[in-house]
Amino acid sequence: MAPRPPRGSRPSAPGKSPAKGSGERELSVRVKSASGRTLSSTLWLQRQLNDPYVAAARREGYRSRAAYKLIEMDEKYHLLKKGARIIDLGAAPGGWSQVAVKKVGPSGRIIAIDINEFEPIPGVEITQLDFLDPDAPDRLVEMAGGPVDLVMSDMAAPASGHRATDHIKIMALCEAAIEFAVNVLAPGGSFVAKVLKGGTENELLVMMQQHFRSVRHAKPKASRQDSAEAYVVATGFKGLK
Repeated sequence: MAPRPPRGSRPSAPGKSPAKGSGERELSVRVKSASGRTLSSTLWLQRQLNDPYVAAARREGYRSRAAYKLIEMDEKYHLLKKGARIIDLGAAPGGWSQVAVKKVGPSGRIIAIDINEFEPIPGVEITQLDFLDPDAPDRLVEMAGGPVDLVMSDMAAPASGHRATDHIKIMALCEAAIEFAVNVLAPGGSFVAKVLKGGTENELLVMMQQHFRSVRHAKPKASRQDSAEAYVVATGFKGLK
């Protein structure tokens, strides 16, 4: 059984530090390097152990801390609606789909795709397929059975360690997701996708403004502040002319 917090104390919410004067101290876990473990992996493990969103995800049953990014964006932009049809691109391990299926309810529909296999999620239709496969868009359209209300993408290519290369790869995925979205969204629909800040995302915003009434950049608190990761959020799809 997990130890109970002292009376009168309460765990801090993700991203919030205990208030000054509360008598609480922030505790940081240090990870000792071990034989066979690289410095980078040691630092990654230390960051995970000290990440409040990782702890919250475990406590609340989400498969990844990324769930809180979507929760924050939905609270601000109202992306997830009851009864909505949603396609989740790059869904593994399933954090975004978990959030979405709770919000849309039994009358909604969630279709998730990823190149990697991941555990089933009740109420979510999962297909294991590379989104860049030529057959993937038609497969998703067939599964949706009609226009959808939201296309969301947390897709990211494996990091190469070369910032410019990684930027080009993730922006290419975002562009592919947008091209797909404008062909499957119902009028008034929405789109959200991960990008990396590096200059060309502004060109992407201009392109999206042709199809959506509102296009914004978003940097959720759950997105690590030292990361170049950000999101584009587009609402009010104008429909294909």
